[in-house]
Amino acid sequence: MQRALQILQKYWHHDTFRPIQDTIIQSVLEGNDTFGLLPTGGGKSLCFQVPAMVNDGLCLVISPLVALMKDQVNNLQSRDIKAIALTGAIKADELINLLDNCQFGNYKFLYLSPERLEQDWVLDRIKALPISLIAIDEAHCVSQWGHDFRPSYLKIKNLKSNFPKIPFVALTASATPQVKDDIIALLGLENPKVFQQSFARNNLGYFIIPAEDKIYKLNQILQKNPESAIIYVRNRKNCHEYASHLEVLGHKTTFYHAGLSVKEKENNMNSWMRDEKTVMIATSAFGMGIDKPNVKTVIHINLPENLESYYQEAGRAGRNGEKAFAILISSPSDIIMAESQFIAVLPDTIFLKDVFIKLCNYFRIAYGEGINEEFSFNLNQFCSYYKLPILKTYNALQFLNRQSIISLSQEFSEKAQVQFLIESKEVIRYSSLNPDDEPIVSTILRTYPGIYDLQTNINTDFIAKKSNSTEAKVLILLEKLQKMEIIDYFSQKNESKITFLEVREDDRTINRISKHLEKQNLVKKNQLQSVVNYVSNKDTCKSKMLLQYFGETIANDCGVCSYCSNKNTKSYNSEEIRNKIVQLLTENPMNSRALIETLHIEESEILKVLKQLLEHDMIGINTKNQYIIK
Repeated sequence: MQRALQILQKYWHHDTFRPIQDTIIQSVLEGNDTFGLLPTGGGKSLCFQVPAMVNDGLCLVISPLVALMKDQVNNLQSRDIKAIALTGAIKADELINLLDNCQFGNYKFLYLSPERLEQDWVLDRIKALPISLIAIDEAHCVSQWGHDFRPSYLKIKNLKSNFPKIPFVALTASATPQVKDDIIALLGLENPKVFQQSFARNNLGYFIIPAEDKIYKLNQILQKNPESAIIYVRNRKNCHEYASHLEVLGHKTTFYHAGLSVKEKENNMNSWMRDEKTVMIATSAFGMGIDKPNVKTVIHINLPENLESYYQEAGRAGRNGEKAFAILISSPSDIIMAESQFIAVLPDTIFLKDVFIKLCNYFRIAYGEGINEEFSFNLNQFCSYYKLPILKTYNALQFLNRQSIISLSQEFSEKAQVQFLIESKEVIRYSSLNPDDEPIVSTILRTYPGIYDLQTNINTDFIAKKSNSTEAKVLILLEKLQKMEIIDYFSQKNESKITFLEVREDDRTINRISKHLEKQNLVKKNQLQSVVNYVSNKDTCKSKMLLQYFGETIANDCGVCSYCSNKNTKSYNSEEIRNKIVQLLTENPMNSRALIETLHIEESEILKVLKQLLEHDMIGINTKNQYIIK
């Protein structure tokens, strides 16, 4: 281990390993198959990077995300460590050259997706490489009960026959006991050493806060805790809306989502990391590789898809060991919205078959043909042609991709980026002078509220439909506005590539994989139900609930979460609250917010008593929406 510590100090400039890191590394160096469960912030990557640097040879790293691979490769290269990632966008000729580099160029790390292992010629080339360690990152993807199942992970086990004496190390930040057992069995780990760090975060308080007006509640929380914060929202539009609202209220905000350019992401991230901006408002696209120690508060505005994701995102608070808060602001409509966002868009077998048949017909593939045929593909145009819901169709195509029925070469992208360069009043003036253009311009402005502030990806097909126009007319108008210097317009011509990996057999193809789809849908429904239970339960410590979900049992409540805080707070009966409200209203008219802030009693209790007082005609409401004594 002395050599491992020297490498840690030389390349990563740390003097000691984090808890469990050293024991995992020791196990790997001893040649054992090893499983490590390190919750977010535990430093998983070092558990294979350090032993790979100790040993001669090449470390093969199997990872599910292109962005994650690129991030780790860039990080290694910045430390003068030779690493390569074989992503899906790399063409065969370039791939051959990169594999040659791995064989003869003294590289230490080769990152690739599990789907690459399904290419026989790639696997043959890998067999000839001096592999010293095989690392499986995000290992929960191997389990159908995991929150991100990838069928191609099941084939990693086949590497055991090619590298029988090479140790495997499987790592994940989130796995229930069932998923942990699945990982060990499905990867074929032999007598593995198992290491698991507790999911308990003693310095982190988990809070469920009910609120109808989430902006108002956010402002309260941020005023009380003005240090660095992350606010997770549902989509890109929410990023801009919440940023605008909070800026008006005096908070220094920035935002992060997948629609920003690389430069914008970098600038926004740096301003937050340097504490020039205090509040980062982000979608779930934000988080990979984020290790900012002084984040005081992580706030979720909407229900997350599963508790695994929630735990990881919430865990970005308090990494410096100081007291921190993970807050989920909930309202009665959240469950319905979450079901609409996560469950209603899941394709069933009938929808999946319909999409697959339409996809084959779209590219004129005859029954029994199509294998290895490749086409350019535009999701928006495909969905428009067949009148299919975009997100549900996207999920169906992603499932076909994960089942290796088709291959999608890259993520779908919108066709245009637009930013308005003139003030809103000038845009209104233009629209009044050009009434034929007004419907398209107005639709763009209504749909993308942040379009004055930055380059914004827009869906031109969607704009055409909403404005009762055609996509061609939208594109012509955008070019016209650019020439007039009203907008900055960049057209994205890159479309996805879709490859059919099997012959077309319709029923036979879909029926063979339908059981996996049904199981996946069941997993997602159960996971969302666990989130609903977590939010709705008012009788159990929140920290204890999270630990139980991940298979840990503790005897004592945490003492700091919303349940524990409410339990320790003085309770009031309705009569006490009523008397306090009447006393305050006798002195001055007050609205409900003022009453809540003055009395420091739970909002729901005050609103319930106010309703009773109104029903009994003891109070009324004046023209300023304030309560008054009658």
